[in-house]
Amino acid sequence: MASTGTAHPHITKTPGVCGGVPAIAGTRFAVRSVVLYVLHLGMTVEELVRDWPHVSPAQVYDALSYYYDNQAVIDADILMQRRMVSEGRRRQR
Repeated sequence: MASTGTAHPHITKTPGVCGGVPAIAGTRFAVRSVVLYVLHLGMTVEELVRDWPHVSPAQVYDALSYYYDNQAVIDADILMQRRMVSEGRRRQR
């Protein structure tokens, strides 16, 4: 059986919104941000939804599912963001 990929109904890529990177539909909450909060900082989905009530658990879990389906792309985006922040800090010194 051929794989057709996983649908991600809560994730969109819209030019002009979050730089066109994958984000939770109808928000400016990038998938990379969900990954950073949940997987890197250890927030639970419940904590994230409590702190950002404009997103639902289903949206957050779909963002995580999107990440696992596109891990290399999202990881590269996170790395690029970190480099940009580091460069900005370096220039401020």
